[in-house]
Amino acid sequence: MTAVAADITTAARFWRDGLDDAQRARAMFPFDASERFAWTYLPGPREGLAIRDMRPDQRVAATALVASAMSPRGAAEVAAIMELETILGELERAGGRSGGERRDPELYWFAIFGSPGSGEPWSWRVGGHHIAVHVTVAGDEVVGSTPSFLGANPAVVPGGPRAGASTLSGEEALARALLSELSSIGRSRAMVSATAPSDILSGTARLADVRSVPVGIRHAELGGVSRGALERLIRHYLDRMRPEVADPAWRRIVEAGIGDVTFAWAGSDVPGRGHYYAVRGPTFVIEYDNTQNGANHIHAVWRALENDWGEDLLAKHLADAHEGR
Repeated sequence: MTAVAADITTAARFWRDGLDDAQRARAMFPFDASERFAWTYLPGPREGLAIRDMRPDQRVAATALVASAMSPRGAAEVAAIMELETILGELERAGGRSGGERRDPELYWFAIFGSPGSGEPWSWRVGGHHIAVHVTVAGDEVVGSTPSFLGANPAVVPGGPRAGASTLSGEEALARALLSELSSIGRSRAMVSATAPSDILSGTARLADVRSVPVGIRHAELGGVSRGALERLIRHYLDRMRPEVADPAWRRIVEAGIGDVTFAWAGSDVPGRGHYYAVRGPTFVIEYDNTQNGANHIHAVWRALENDWGEDLLAKHLADAHEGR
């Protein structure tokens, strides 16, 4: 078993084995359950075991499970997004908005599908407002790490003790760096609309719907510096995960045709105003939207068009295993 798959499996078993029977009944699902493909980034309850229903030692184990699969940056962003719920609740109450009880950093749910370490495929997820992380393990490797959604509201804290603190700043900074490198002709091809959509367009269904996701300028049409900037932007999303997971995902993108990957921008190019971008390739789509709450509310998603939940690589794994019998 690869080191990353072993680490994730060990962390998942440790968390699972520390649960009592009632908790385990809420946290564990069969691998073939349809619930495995359910996800959303909106606030509201999920299936699984919420942080608020875990003991302190179980919370530590849940945090270790996240860290076992994600890079230090990715794990820190997950923690920061959870902490933002307290700030968001305070901002909404100050603005006279009701329903602040739903803004709770303990309302994130963990679930395991299948049995870690059994030799059979299994997966885990954590989900809640602005977080949807899915990891699938089969055989001795991680075969899936999408859908991967992170969001932030507020993206930049407007006031109080943490005024100016930002979450998910790289997603915007790297895209603007790419935009700044484009020639006037390149910008005209990349900037597809003066109006940004109000949210991501690929949806939350089992399969990403890319029909409305814009196509802009191709990687093959860019100069060397711009190509590097686009590649760094893509890697930023992949690098939410550990290198052992991100690097194979990057190789699949390159092998599928990096030249056909496109970058599209919609909305204003002025910082602080509503904007959106999409990166599309033969096998994946990335979307970023920052239009809500005065362009201080980020949604950022990475999806594999054929391999969300590890479905494509999992099918190959099962086929290979069947041939070996």
